[in-house]
Amino acid sequence: MLVRHAKAADGPVDADRPLTEQGARHAAAIGTWLEQAGFVPDRLLVSPARRAVQTWEAAGRLLQGPRPIVDPRIYDNTVEALLAAIGETPEDVRTLAVVGHNPSIGELTAVLDNGQGNPAARRDVEAGFPTGGVAVFTLPTPFAAIAPGVARLDDVTVRGD
Repeated sequence: MLVRHAKAADGPVDADRPLTEQGARHAAAIGTWLEQAGFVPDRLLVSPARRAVQTWEAAGRLLQGPRPIVDPRIYDNTVEALLAAIGETPEDVRTLAVVGHNPSIGELTAVLDNGQGNPAARRDVEAGFPTGGVAVFTLPTPFAAIAPGVARLDDVTVRGD
């Protein structure tokens, strides 16, 4: 799963920007959706940015998932950095969630899609990846073999604006 943080406030230091009140509600809605859909991660990678950490804190309240692993590569905000972080996922992990930022989360969503998944989800991704967006993939290979075009995009939802 790739998750873009919920709506954040402006601030002088990008990494310190907190969620807005609306963003906090949307982040909680992400957790509700994940719980209802049965998408509970075994491993969780989160950007060190305050808004990403707060997004998962709110989303994860309903889930009995793992403690987040704060990974600065997620904040680097490049597809290459995300692929490197994801590629280090242990083989016993079945469900991985990455909470990060655009443009890299939206770009990686488009890059991973093999075109064999949900056409409506693909159209949603092509329209843009807003704050509070979640993309769910099926990956037929180990995480260590992640590469462009190897995953099936199954679902996209937006819990925010």
